[in-house]
Amino acid sequence: MGRAAEVVAPSSSLRTDGGCPVAQVNDLSRSLTAFDPISTLVVVVEMSKASWLVSGVVPGVERQPLKKLEPDATALLRLIERWRNEAVRAGRPISRIALAYEAGRDGFWLARWLIARGIEAHVIHSASVAVSRERKRAKTDRLDAAMLMRVFLGWLRGERGHCGMVAIPTMEEEDARRPSRERESLVDERSRITNRMKSALARLGIRGFKPHLRKAPERLAGLRTAEGTGLPANITDEFRRDMARLALVREQISSIEKTRAERLERAPDTGPHAMVRLLARVIGIGIETADMLVREILSRKLRDRRAVARYAGLTGSPDESGLKRREKGLAKAGNARVRRGLIQLAWRFLMFQKDSALAQWYRTRTEGPSGARKTTMIVALARKLLIALWRLVTTGEVPDGVELRPAA
Repeated sequence: MGRAAEVVAPSSSLRTDGGCPVAQVNDLSRSLTAFDPISTLVVVVEMSKASWLVSGVVPGVERQPLKKLEPDATALLRLIERWRNEAVRAGRPISRIALAYEAGRDGFWLARWLIARGIEAHVIHSASVAVSRERKRAKTDRLDAAMLMRVFLGWLRGERGHCGMVAIPTMEEEDARRPSRERESLVDERSRITNRMKSALARLGIRGFKPHLRKAPERLAGLRTAEGTGLPANITDEFRRDMARLALVREQISSIEKTRAERLERAPDTGPHAMVRLLARVIGIGIETADMLVREILSRKLRDRRAVARYAGLTGSPDESGLKRREKGLAKAGNARVRRGLIQLAWRFLMFQKDSALAQWYRTRTEGPSGARKTTMIVALARKLLIALWRLVTTGEVPDGVELRPAA
């Protein structure tokens, strides 16, 4: 990495007076706002499908109220207003309302809804909350609400280690990830149907038939089993239904790709679209991979390269105690979709960017009898590649030796 790019990177960083871009601070491990417990109403919500258990710390009120509600945002807002009035009657006017709930199936709609109504809402990262390691620990909604309140108060005080928050995306940012995720699920569905059909044919002694081809239904009648007979009637009907599903899946995948291409053409230089077009110029990266990386990770305002690798789950998990020193492998605590895509991209990068510094770094460590395992080092290459691509789209720095396609 070194030579400056002859492209303008769509950076999400702040700039000073014409100098280098300065990354925005996005530290969600602690609150950066001064916490005044006398004028702050603190609320946590333990959410489930059937009910919400709401706990609060009300200034001027000795008890810690606990209320069970139906899953209704308006009822929650009324409850918060009631607690606020109780604090005012106790002589403690409220200047700040801080609410938190744990990330889960309900997503971020409630946080956005509350923020639009003037309430400071946060979403707690579930894996960041330390829990008891007892084999059979007690677990109830009441205990979980008390635990969430304890860690949220520590976070509000600005202390590290209590919990971490999840960045709340806008509805547009969430919606922008849907096409890539839908396409991935459709590709998995296509592979599942194809593999099931091939397995059924293998049991009849038939190999080499490709059911995913467009002309496969026409060739179905000409198949012969190892015993010289045609396909049985039931399996023929099943295959025709499977091929109809394959045709529908293929059509839906094509529709997603066409719509994405049209959107890129309509606004090629705005926001994430500019990042996608810049990444797609790297030989070996297609539009699909570029779109997935930008939507899932590169368009996020991450603090530094360590945060980028950590979000993808490409960091180690050391196990050290006394004289014992060992690595337990990847943490795998980040975005699994990004991690899978990067491992595949790393292998593809070695094919298309053989003269790049990253590919040479990989080869020098894996060649020869004393070289490291390729499957181990490919993960290290994927981490380095992710950081290099992050620098490319944020600062315009092209990795050493990487070839770009001409700008369209």
